[in-house]
Amino acid sequence: MSRLFKTRPERKKGIWRSLVDLALTDVRVAAGGLDEASLEALEETLLRADFGVPATMRLIDRAERELKRGKARGQAMLVETLKAEIADILGDESGGELVGASSGPTVYLVVGVNGVGKTTSVAKLAHLLAAQGQRVMVAAADTYRAGAVAQLETWATRIGVDFLKGQQGGDPAAVAFDALEAAESRGIDVVLIDTAGRLHTNRDLMQELEKIDRVVRRRIEGAPHETLLVLDATVGQNATRQLEAFKGAVDVSGIILAKLDSSSRGGIVVALRQEHGVPVKLVGTGEGLGDLSTFDPDAFVEAVFASEP
Repeated sequence: MSRLFKTRPERKKGIWRSLVDLALTDVRVAAGGLDEASLEALEETLLRADFGVPATMRLIDRAERELKRGKARGQAMLVETLKAEIADILGDESGGELVGASSGPTVYLVVGVNGVGKTTSVAKLAHLLAAQGQRVMVAAADTYRAGAVAQLETWATRIGVDFLKGQQGGDPAAVAFDALEAAESRGIDVVLIDTAGRLHTNRDLMQELEKIDRVVRRRIEGAPHETLLVLDATVGQNATRQLEAFKGAVDVSGIILAKLDSSSRGGIVVALRQEHGVPVKLVGTGEGLGDLSTFDPDAFVEAVFASEP
């Protein structure tokens, strides 16, 4: 996780350190604790940083409670209060390993809107799994964009993983089915199904996604073992609306948060967990194949309030 906070030289104190400085510079923490104006300043800062209304209100309420109990005296105590509450929101389940199958191939269905970096995230995940010694197959169930399929095939070849695609304009669900058949016959450990990007407001395309999900479930018991929604960290609260829409079509079990290195408002990590209970499992921290990391909630909280860059 350390790379996440040091990718841009101009942010010498790190993405999250700049947020905390902004929050606490305007928050007057006197010997008697926080005053009303200070709490309002903190609330505005958290909202600007994409923590969202529910998480922001929860953090402010916690700060107020600790103030009344005499436990929010001074900036150091305020920091500890906020750290504890953010950790509670994220919980232990926010990090950890992706779920795997007890037998047979593990299937990950990857979904998202256009332009969020979904196909690139699939390639990064394939690279990560292959580096762990897994035998991986990438299935291009995007039958609409020939360029994206060709790009994914190039990446698969470079990484050294199996690749399967369908005919352009064909049935994406059929591609998913064929991939699972091939995976079983080849002894594949993990199948990554890359679906076409779709606007979360397009009902026809969301129904197509539901069909892919049904086919996968019928073909292999317990699959998909993870349905991973790729979100762009730079779009702010629109990410929560995307998650809500996709949850209406498929059982989203985790989030790949792309472009987190390009956002100084990463409070969206906390907002997604607070509002929808879906954990961020992987974060994109750059453009290279190796720039995908397992999300570590403990490291995240510490990095938010790190005193050193």
